[in-house]
Amino acid sequence: MPKVTFNNKDKSFFNTLKASVDQYFASKQIKKTGNWALYSKTLVLAPAAILIYSLLLFLPMSAILAIVLCCILGFVLASIGFNVMHDACHGSYSSKGWVNETMALSSNLLGGNTYIWKFKHNIVHHTYTNIDGVDDDIALSPLMRQCETQKWFPPHRFQHIYGFVLYAFTSLAWFFVMDFTKYFNQKVHTTPMTKMDTREHIIFWVSKILYAAFFVVVPILVLGWLPWVIGFVALNLTLGLTLAVVFQLAHVVEHTEFVHASEDHMKIENEFAIHQVKTTANFAPRNKFISWYVGGLNYQVEHHLFPRISHIHYPEINKIVKQTCQQFGIQYNEFPTMQQAIASHYRMIKELGKKPLAA
Repeated sequence: MPKVTFNNKDKSFFNTLKASVDQYFASKQIKKTGNWALYSKTLVLAPAAILIYSLLLFLPMSAILAIVLCCILGFVLASIGFNVMHDACHGSYSSKGWVNETMALSSNLLGGNTYIWKFKHNIVHHTYTNIDGVDDDIALSPLMRQCETQKWFPPHRFQHIYGFVLYAFTSLAWFFVMDFTKYFNQKVHTTPMTKMDTREHIIFWVSKILYAAFFVVVPILVLGWLPWVIGFVALNLTLGLTLAVVFQLAHVVEHTEFVHASEDHMKIENEFAIHQVKTTANFAPRNKFISWYVGGLNYQVEHHLFPRISHIHYPEINKIVKQTCQQFGIQYNEFPTMQQAIASHYRMIKELGKKPLAA
């Protein structure tokens, strides 16, 4: 993989920002991890998922109602991923390590794998955000082109048309293809993974088997093949589209910057924190429902600057980050509404789908 470094000799921006954020927590006398606001979400979302799953299996209902409930279950599972799994994987759910490790396993219950997710997301994506050739979240494919430095393929001219349909298959591809590809290759895009120990290998296979048992085998035995296929597809298309749209709005929108790792060893002139601000965007920061549902991932700038601070604190930190960015003359990317962010993403992938003159 290309070796990418940042100009961190003078971290004046981050040092100033961190001092202000630390002062905020000290003055409020609160922890940086989650509190009742986060735990209450867990107490709502987890039972809701179990209840809907049980109703689908054991309560006779019309096909239309069953499909609607499967879609709702997809939305609930996505929110568990945004709120519980995401904070826990970053170690910000609780100040107790064992609680974070336990809650992080919700990723496995959803169909993924905590170990692979942590390496892919915490290490690769958060370190090399929007760096083409390293960041797995913007890895080039023949179907999607997400930045100007990526090679153009003929299907890209239509990516603004089929893109959102493709996004709906995110969870199916993640759980059944990409996890296994990374597991067997022991690599995330161009970055070799740290070696998994025996415990992690066992967790990987046991959790995949349990997921297949609860989301494939049991529904087929109780409901039959056709109802399972329809329900499973409805659930995952909803889950996949929700996950993908929220992830895309964080980085693949207008005004965010991209870097191409064109050399074996390249140095980015900005300090690490400034790179995070320039490659990231917020959306709908004042929409309380969206903030609740997506686990603060609409405050993506704050998350990339302080990933070990729970998302419940981001609305207040947002004010400090904006003020510090203004102080240092750094552009802060933010869309007032989710609709504006989606429109920006659409315009961007449409523009990137056009054949470059040199292609």
